[in-house]
Amino acid sequence: MAVYTVHEPRPRRNGDAAPPERYAFVRDGFYLWAFLLGPLWMLWHRLWLVLGLYVVAMGAIEAGMWALGLSGAVKFAVMVLIAILVGCEAGTLRRFGLRRWTEHGIVVADDREEAERRFFDRWTGARVASPPLAREPLSRPVAPHQDVIGLFPQPQSPS
Repeated sequence: MAVYTVHEPRPRRNGDAAPPERYAFVRDGFYLWAFLLGPLWMLWHRLWLVLGLYVVAMGAIEAGMWALGLSGAVKFAVMVLIAILVGCEAGTLRRFGLRRWTEHGIVVADDREEAERRFFDRWTGARVASPPLAREPLSRPVAPHQDVIGLFPQPQSPS
């Protein structure tokens, strides 16, 4: 299951709330397209500031590696590691791009469509049917003991 954060765009000038179609659901996890085509992925998602910082940082890293006289294999390894970092942090980069939007919460779902359905059902107050429990609880709750300190108390005989 994936974790999604839900973001609402800022209200328009006339004060109307944004329609539900404009809400953004950002998945937390690894983004393959951000790993493979980082700058194009940033352009696609309109992350202008992130793209600018990425270009400046990559230029500085390239210049530093050139000044150090590193081999082609080391340069390639560094670029792959940076691409992996971009792929892993792509969700965070998208949330940074939506920093002026209002975050409405977190939804756990198998895919984006189910996340949207769960969020809007909860938002509108509709009752979502939960799957039945597969088994009974393993143990019944135990009343707390007043003299217990620590995680694993030792049994004591009554005096």
